[in-house]
Amino acid sequence: MTRPGRFIALEGGEGAGKSTQSRLLAEALRARGIDAVVTREPGGTPGAEAIRSLLLDPAGEGFGPRAEALLFAAARADHVDRLIRPALAAGQWVICDRFIDSSRAYQGGAGGLDDAEIMDLHRIGSQGFLPDLTLLITVTPEEAAERLGRRDVGGADRIGGRPAEYHANVAAAFDRFAAEQPRRFARIDGNGTPEQTHHQIMDALEDLL
Repeated sequence: MTRPGRFIALEGGEGAGKSTQSRLLAEALRARGIDAVVTREPGGTPGAEAIRSLLLDPAGEGFGPRAEALLFAAARADHVDRLIRPALAAGQWVICDRFIDSSRAYQGGAGGLDDAEIMDLHRIGSQGFLPDLTLLITVTPEEAAERLGRRDVGGADRIGGRPAEYHANVAAAFDRFAAEQPRRFARIDGNGTPEQTHHQIMDALEDLL
């Protein structure tokens, strides 16, 4: 019988290093003989990637928080059904750059939507599916700004380019979620080198390995 896989989500604000840490984690798991799939939100499937373009490409006026929440929920539903659940059933580990808690933080904490409304959408679209562990990578605003200056040379995406106050509210929301659900979240200090952050992540995953 195939051993079920594990679902790990990486969360945090802009410039936290989630993409880098997703890659390093996958490499470390494969070195242990564990098959790992790296994916992202919004995205991961053709349909979800199309929605990602609608949400993040800078052209146009964009969407309000409610429309954003609906689009993210739709992309997530397709992602869960077509990629995440099948991979887990096949015994793979799924490492996802963002999941439901980003909707809660961005459209909820910063966008003003009620958390219960966002979770209602998640129950409808993805049956309330949650990660086995959510790694919340935190960096100081100064460190995030320096990294984004190097990364976003051609300009930020539509959501990443929002004002500093918006992103401060996102960070506060993530902090609140981790405090309220300490068994589902592991806080990771992302201010050091990628290797130092990766070491913390492997320590946090020890009980699941």
